[in-house]
Amino acid sequence: MSEFQKSFAKSKLAKLPAEAPTFGTMASPEQTQEEDGSSASSVSSTGTLMPSPTRHLFARKTSGNAQSSIWSDFFTQELFFPEHHDGIHITHHAYLTPPSTSGPLFVMHHGAGSSGLSFATCAEEIRKIVPKAGILSLDARGHGRTTMTTTSNPLETEAPSMAAAAKFESNSQIELDLSLETLSRDLVFVIRQTQAKMGWEALPDIVLVGHSLGGAVIVDVAKNGELGSKLLAYAVLDVVEGSAMDALQSMEKYLSTRPTRFPSLESGIEWHTRSRTIRNTASARASVPSLIYEEDHEPTDPSRPWVWRTNLSATKPFWENWFIGLSRKFLDARGGKLLLLAGTDRLDKELMIGQMQGKYQLQVFPEAGHFIQEDQPVKTAQVLVDFYKRNDRSALVLPPKVADMQAAAAMKNSNEPSGNGNVLK
Repeated sequence: MSEFQKSFAKSKLAKLPAEAPTFGTMASPEQTQEEDGSSASSVSSTGTLMPSPTRHLFARKTSGNAQSSIWSDFFTQELFFPEHHDGIHITHHAYLTPPSTSGPLFVMHHGAGSSGLSFATCAEEIRKIVPKAGILSLDARGHGRTTMTTTSNPLETEAPSMAAAAKFESNSQIELDLSLETLSRDLVFVIRQTQAKMGWEALPDIVLVGHSLGGAVIVDVAKNGELGSKLLAYAVLDVVEGSAMDALQSMEKYLSTRPTRFPSLESGIEWHTRSRTIRNTASARASVPSLIYEEDHEPTDPSRPWVWRTNLSATKPFWENWFIGLSRKFLDARGGKLLLLAGTDRLDKELMIGQMQGKYQLQVFPEAGHFIQEDQPVKTAQVLVDFYKRNDRSALVLPPKVADMQAAAAMKNSNEPSGNGNVLK
């Protein structure tokens, strides 16, 4: 850790209370938006934040606010794209609300351990502001309803069940490849397959939006230039290279402290809100159902049959690969740049210098936790829409060229009557 980062850490730690607050002192999870001025709640930028102790999380009955939502409340379509690659059959899954004519397409990529529904409430708010906008939010491989098998028919297009989407984890023959290069290729594949599925002659103008790991993926795609001139801009949510690399030191410890099982889907939703992993109940109801699933055959613990869909511990070999070089690529890639953080203490030195030079737009939501788009969907949507409008080339009115102005002036002068013309006497 550099001296620059150490000074930030010391100033932040000095403000922390001597003991962590218990749930008795927290606001009720029934509050849709948690009011918290601290920006230090996110220990990791690899996909989750460190919650408070879990000893009383299941002490009371689940409230009605822990009921789940369904994807169709936020998107109009779900898409399945089969692909046979390196001996593995992958069925990529994504949620879509198509743009109208001339509308932009916001392409969302979630963080590690999350899913495309992490952007559900934010997508809904974007559409309220810009009804012509489209939203494409995918499930990365190993997440959500994207499935991987070694025996499926490559031509199979049937949508897999949520239970089937989890079973590839138990297939020891499948080696999960979550390298940055693979995830970037998957994202471009889904975008191009969506174009073909929707019959678009050309891609709409695209704004890439990535949260945590997803931020690293969309920056990599932007830097590689695979979307060409159709990429207007890209937005990274709560991840920077310096703090992410430092946070990897504590990631394993965090994973060992969170619950491995839940009695029900509702209790899983409630854990996310009461631990303040997600600080917005509506967002938790939308996203958490895609993060856990119910074991259907002789669960290890029948009293708690709901388990995590993604094994985050298995992603450890890729952690450093995700974030090394992120800051430089973010600054160098072509297109408008937005960095949306939950606290300025997340800025590393390279990004701070870039901000001083005006190379990108910086927005800070100190009241949000790591899952900014879920904690503050309305504010996040407004920032993303404003960011799109600022980079929308179709709205630009360019001044006329000097040569055109001179030609117009010469033509005007040639059409005016001369002052020496004939005068009737």
